[in-house]
Amino acid sequence: MNGLKQVEGISAEGPVRIDVVILSFAKNAELRAMTETCLDTLLASESSNDVIFDVIVVESNHQSPEYTQAGVRTLYLPPPFNYHQYMNEGIKRTTSPFVAICNNDLYFHPGWASELLQAFSADTQLISASPACSLHHPKNGFAVNSGVYPGYGVLKEISGWCLVFRRSMLETTGLLDERFYFWYADDDYARTLEKHGLKHALVTSSLVDHMDSKTLEQQSIFRQLMITRKARFVFEEKWAGKSWLYLIRKKVKFYVQIPLYYLGLKKVFKK
Repeated sequence: MNGLKQVEGISAEGPVRIDVVILSFAKNAELRAMTETCLDTLLASESSNDVIFDVIVVESNHQSPEYTQAGVRTLYLPPPFNYHQYMNEGIKRTTSPFVAICNNDLYFHPGWASELLQAFSADTQLISASPACSLHHPKNGFAVNSGVYPGYGVLKEISGWCLVFRRSMLETTGLLDERFYFWYADDDYARTLEKHGLKHALVTSSLVDHMDSKTLEQQSIFRQLMITRKARFVFEEKWAGKSWLYLIRKKVKFYVQIPLYYLGLKKVFKK
């Protein structure tokens, strides 16, 4: 952290505070362990002399006990699950100048946050940033420690599993659009930043590995399809300028196909 300039939220004296909102569904021991690993690696990744994490875990399993790591609060919200609504509730309960919204299937490498803060310090126009995943990004043209890459590409510059932004961004964008309750959340985030001309970048010296969530796999195939298809309709309405008549036709067609699913004709649900 030495040498950081005095810019918004970053002082040359004292640690920087970062609020971290993590969504978890500890339905079983395996998923609980995944969240615990996420928290343990997060809290061990930085010296408290440099960075202090204020963490909220939004836990969807109300029977799962509170997390006991220092600096971690557990928040139980009423169902149904809504990715953006749950994130917003966590954000509203925090006050730090930087906010990280994260999946629970992450492994935080040492110094990941310091590297992001260095990027924010070096570029005052940088509003939002993602760390690189050493498992994903090298296979997609972004080598580790190869630089900072501005852009809005989902699964490229935008790592939806870990997004860090200046809290002041919300003064322009508002909170996350709660119509996206799971799928297309990354795409909506990217389009929103691009619409407002807010700079985002992938910082490849910051490493947070995405271990691939198993939470969605806990849902039935039918439920997964419902989640993804309905979100696509909302996305097309908001960003693709589709008419309401077009969307009504698509929705009617989709719901008419539901009985066919129960007859074993799953192929009708292919994209």
